[in-house]
Amino acid sequence: MMELYLDLHSQPCRSVFLFAKVVGIPFEFKDVNLAAGQQYSEEFGKISIMRKVPVMKDGSFILTESVAILKYMVQKYSSSVADHWYPADLQQRARVNEYLSWQHTNLRAHGSKVFLLRALFPVIMDSEVPKEKMDAAVEDLNQSLNMLEEKFLQNKPFILGNKISLADLVAIVEIMQPIATGLDVFEGRPKLIAWRDRLKKELGEKLFDEAHEVIKKVNSLAEKMQGNSNLEMLKPKFRKIFS
Repeated sequence: MMELYLDLHSQPCRSVFLFAKVVGIPFEFKDVNLAAGQQYSEEFGKISIMRKVPVMKDGSFILTESVAILKYMVQKYSSSVADHWYPADLQQRARVNEYLSWQHTNLRAHGSKVFLLRALFPVIMDSEVPKEKMDAAVEDLNQSLNMLEEKFLQNKPFILGNKISLADLVAIVEIMQPIATGLDVFEGRPKLIAWRDRLKKELGEKLFDEAHEVIKKVNSLAEKMQGNSNLEMLKPKFRKIFS
């Protein structure tokens, strides 16, 4: 059986988890607690020297990077995965790839930064977030959300049209990240609200809530970070992100 090494605090992990669940791909959930520093364990190092999740292990084949894992699962289980997830049509598939390529340095980067500033900055940096830094991060996130609405979603039910795809799945998990800190990024965005509600219906509200349950407990994540023996190791990385 395929093994998925995941921490559902992570947006990419949630996209892999949700996809495998909703299309019925059998897998064994291997929990990697990032806040506890389990990615730095000797055991996990044997799985991936990159020290990041998600990681997929399919027999002796190990794959990192969530987008690569999603595409692998689509193609391995092509006989049972509906075409709309990652269409065979050249131009439709290119549209999915276009979004997946764009989001890394836009919606993902900006949503993650807002989450880290609001949830973890005080723990890691031992100070409050400077207002100008927080305002700039939120503005960057809003610009990415505007682009999602205007360029990718437009007036369609989903990014590709009438059917959900990997693009929608990857987008929604990123948007849910800053929401976990209490920032309602859907406020004043009726188009995104309707899109989110359609996505939850397609994925199943129970499954969607299950995947995002852990991220709602941001305070407990911060507490775990405070007790993390690897916190000093993480500080230079976070200082670079917060700069």
